[in-house]
Amino acid sequence: MPFARLATATTPTCHIGLGLAAVGRPGYINLGRDHDLGDDRSVEALRARTHELLDAAYAQGVRYFDVARSYGRSEEFLADWLAVRPGVDDIVVGSKWGYTYTADWTTDAERHEVKDHGVATYERQRAESAALLGDRLDLYQIHSVTPDSPALTDKDLHAKLAEAAAGGLTVGFSTSGPAQADAIRAALAVEVDGAPLFRTVQSTYNALETSAGPALAEAHDAGLTVIVKEGMANGRLAEPHAPDALGAVAEEAGLGCDAVALAVILRQPWAGVVLSGAATVTQLASNLHAAVVDLDEDQLERIAALAEEPGAYWERRGRLPWH
Repeated sequence: MPFARLATATTPTCHIGLGLAAVGRPGYINLGRDHDLGDDRSVEALRARTHELLDAAYAQGVRYFDVARSYGRSEEFLADWLAVRPGVDDIVVGSKWGYTYTADWTTDAERHEVKDHGVATYERQRAESAALLGDRLDLYQIHSVTPDSPALTDKDLHAKLAEAAAGGLTVGFSTSGPAQADAIRAALAVEVDGAPLFRTVQSTYNALETSAGPALAEAHDAGLTVIVKEGMANGRLAEPHAPDALGAVAEEAGLGCDAVALAVILRQPWAGVVLSGAATVTQLASNLHAAVVDLDEDQLERIAALAEEPGAYWERRGRLPWH
C-alpha cells in the first residue's frame, strides 16, 4: 500500500496531509474565506496559491496530498506542480470520485456539485483523473459514502473497483453525515471474491464531531488506513470562531486553536493521516505545530466536552454558505 511510505518517514509532520478543497475552487463553505483568499480568485491566482502551499507543505515534511474531482481544478493544480518537480517521488496522492463540480468557477452557483455513485460516473471520472495525474495517483476514493449509497451494494461497481485495485491502485472511500459510523461498518463488509474491497477510509472527525471514532477504530483494526478530514470543522475550531474552552487550552499551550484541535485527532491511535485544509502558508505552518503539541488529561477532557450531537453538527454544517 502507498501509505507504507509514511511509516518510514522521520519528520513529525508525516502524518499530517494537505487537502486542497479550500484552494481548488473559488467557492467553499469554510469560515473566514473572504479574509483567507481575498478578492482575486481567478484560476491563475488559485493555481499559484496552491503551488505555494504544496511547496511549503513538502518542505516541512508533509507527504500526503488530497484532491477530488469536485474540488474544482485541484487535480489539475496538483498535476501541474508535480510536472515541474520531478524529484518529488516520495509522496502519496489521493483523489476522490462521485461528485461532479458544477459551479463553473463561481461562488454563487445554485449547485456547486452533484453527487452520483454510479458506474458511469466512476468510469468517466476515473478517466478524467487518470488524464491529469496518470501513475502519480495512488489512492482513489468514493466520495462521501452514506448508508444509503448504491456504492455499498452495486456489484458491477465493486468489480470495476477491484479491477483497478488489481492494477495497483489503492481503493478507498470517504464518509459524511450523521450516520458515518453506519457507512463505515457497511463498507467494511464489502468483499469481492472473498477479500475486502476497501483499503482506506476518510471521515470527518473533530472536537465537535466524534461519533465516527469507534467505527474508525474498527476500520484501523481491520487493516485500513484512516484519513481524517475536516479536523477544523470548516473553520469552527479556528480563531476567531473557536469555542472558549479550546481557546483556553490553546493559550495554555502557547499555540493556535487550530494546532490544538488537530493535535487531539493525532492522539487517536487509529488516525493514520490528519488533513490540514489550510488556505494560506501561515495557516499551514500553524496547523503543522499540531505534530508537537503535548496535552494533559485535564485539557483533553475539557476539549472532549465540546462534542455535539451528530445530527445537530451536520445540520449546522449544512447551513454554512458557499462563499
